[in-house]
Amino acid sequence: MEPLLFINAVIHTMAGPTLENGFLRVEGDRIAEVGPMPASSDGEAIDLGGAHVYPGFIDAHTHIGMWEDGLTFEGDDGNEETDPVQPQLRAIDAVNPMDRCFSEALDAGVTTVLTGPGSANPIGGQFAALKTFGRRVDNMILRAPVAMKMALGENPKNVYHEKNQSPCTRMATAALIREQLMKAKRYEEDVRRAEEDSELDPPEYDGKCEALLPVLRRELKVHFHAHRADDIFTALRIASEFSLDYVIVHGTEGALIAEELAEEYASVLSGPLLCDRSKPELRNLTPGTPGRLAKAGVPTAIITDHPVIPVQYLPLCAALAVREGMDEEKALAAITCNPARICGIDDRVGSLEAGKDADFVVFRSSPLLLSSKPEMVYIGGRRVR
Repeated sequence: MEPLLFINAVIHTMAGPTLENGFLRVEGDRIAEVGPMPASSDGEAIDLGGAHVYPGFIDAHTHIGMWEDGLTFEGDDGNEETDPVQPQLRAIDAVNPMDRCFSEALDAGVTTVLTGPGSANPIGGQFAALKTFGRRVDNMILRAPVAMKMALGENPKNVYHEKNQSPCTRMATAALIREQLMKAKRYEEDVRRAEEDSELDPPEYDGKCEALLPVLRRELKVHFHAHRADDIFTALRIASEFSLDYVIVHGTEGALIAEELAEEYASVLSGPLLCDRSKPELRNLTPGTPGRLAKAGVPTAIITDHPVIPVQYLPLCAALAVREGMDEEKALAAITCNPARICGIDDRVGSLEAGKDADFVVFRSSPLLLSSKPEMVYIGGRRVR
């Protein structure tokens, strides 16, 4: 591809000060240069006439492509409710990239999503970070796996209570997670001993334990589904016991314990914000939560939990957080650089910097206005909208 030069733009790099009259140069699928003045004018020059350029938006917790739009069981591939512990499951084997919700994400400027299993199981499987443009999931992968999904609270209880099997309590949910992590730890020790001593046989292959080895080595983050404050603290407790690199997903009551979360250096993917209180553990749901977390110093991103909230309403959720007291720049960070950093994909996306993926959106007005739509959407240097 020929280099592209975008000029006369307000560049919101999300990595430093906003450039009031800046330029952006794209070479291939990467950003080559960002600055206040174009260094040269070779390649195609696109005059944006004062439009605003932002990094492509990131929704750090969805189930897009796992629960297909407009379908019931036929398109429901998000929860394998046959075993409460299934770390070996991979989101990429269930995502249907032809789901029209990917197209709707693009229409709103959402260029990266994290998607994966639901919260039926204490250990549900592996999340993937995907670009929202493509027909084959293998070509959309930014990172897979990007996280291991674990769930606390009501959902595992309800699913397995109906099946008359464990877990039916929060105690059992936590115990099952601990048990499998301990099995994986011992499995790793047995593998290592066999490698060091030729007289010892290696353990029989165990797909569940193999999937958890990167978790125990802190090479793969754990995303803990937790709404209630006590469930959040259980996540912190388990993470401490096994020295896990973790993120709190939802954190509905996070604002009630914001100081404790800040002290623990916990990060929160906050949401969904634009829904009803459909179950008891959502009784303290408020769109003011991400703002209160951010003010307390907790790294915070805003999520839709698609299809709970359709993914295209991610900017609307950020706007709602602003209405409820969140600083506007922090709200924009909560759908760009913050989710990238929290999820460990900030080497590729989340800000407009040289060397990063050329994923960006162009708006004529603030993307947090209800009436705003992106004028242009680029992924990997290619215009997709």
